[in-house]
Amino acid sequence: MKKTALYDQHVALGGKIIDFGGWALPVQFKGIIEEHLTVRRRAGLFDVSHMGEILVEGPDALDFVQYLVTADVARAAAGQVVYSPMCYEDGGVVDDLLVYKYSQEKLLLVVNAANAAKDWAWINEQKRGEVTLSDLSCETAQIALQGPRSQKILAKLSDADLDALGFYHFYPQVEVAGLSVLLSRTGYTGEDGFEFYLPNAQAESLWLSLLEAGREEGLEPVGLGARDTLRFEAALPLYGQEISREINPLEAGLGFFVSADKGDYLGREALAKVRAEGLKRRLAGFVMVGRGVARSHFPVEKDGREIGFVTTGSYAPSLGQNFGLALVEAPFAKTGESIDVMIRGKAVEAQIIARPFVPKNYKR
Repeated sequence: MKKTALYDQHVALGGKIIDFGGWALPVQFKGIIEEHLTVRRRAGLFDVSHMGEILVEGPDALDFVQYLVTADVARAAAGQVVYSPMCYEDGGVVDDLLVYKYSQEKLLLVVNAANAAKDWAWINEQKRGEVTLSDLSCETAQIALQGPRSQKILAKLSDADLDALGFYHFYPQVEVAGLSVLLSRTGYTGEDGFEFYLPNAQAESLWLSLLEAGREEGLEPVGLGARDTLRFEAALPLYGQEISREINPLEAGLGFFVSADKGDYLGREALAKVRAEGLKRRLAGFVMVGRGVARSHFPVEKDGREIGFVTTGSYAPSLGQNFGLALVEAPFAKTGESIDVMIRGKAVEAQIIARPFVPKNYKR
């Protein structure tokens, strides 16, 4: 397994190490539920250095990224971060990613760890215009500080104007704990927070400085388990579950990030056709009425007929109930609709409810 620059720290802190897509990463330290609630109530620190970073530079960099992704990056200002699916011609999703827009000639793509090699190959295959591509994944560490006390903690280590750093914006180069980092107000938890990008050699120093600065605020290290339950409560999509090669972004409720008027891009015609014809399937949230936990790929039925499947299901620590996300036939995705989740061959009642399951506490 590959190890991040913070592997030794995870072991020293008692992290339970698992194989996550070929990476040795902590699934938990003290316990998933405890870590989850720590982030919701105070703050948590995550190692997300397994994510991939691809730099796109050159006179045609913006035009090329516009062609790659479904969102309209041209509308973003320098210093803004854009979330977007990246699709195949048929509208299926290659990956979902973040675009850090330095300028029209320099953009950083942050891709999912499990897809990093596939994305690098795909992006190179699509290359057009005068652009240079650089894979920075192996040399870059990424740390996420998430939770309502994040800004108070970070302010102890940096003179950067954090109040001026809006949601989904970034500072290309600021000093934090004496280190030069890319700092963004982004995250994958539904809470306010920041992400730091810096060389691997400096990751341990920043990690320790953040933990020390956050000690009085109750900051704790958090593993992959709570990262998943946090994103699930906020109904944030996970590649391979809510979006995939077979699930397009419109079905997944990501139509806001699929431009209808920016010009040509991969998947545009296919997605325009889906829009014109109407969605046959929709992603819906549900709460379990009967006893049981829904799990990914469990069938969903209505009156004994299969109408879809669970994409993610879990106990929601913030709410004390079992919830799920499911891709179902569009007529049954309405709030209040009663459905059955098939758990070990038994139909267990659930009810369609609005998403997200908890409010998103982003700084606007």
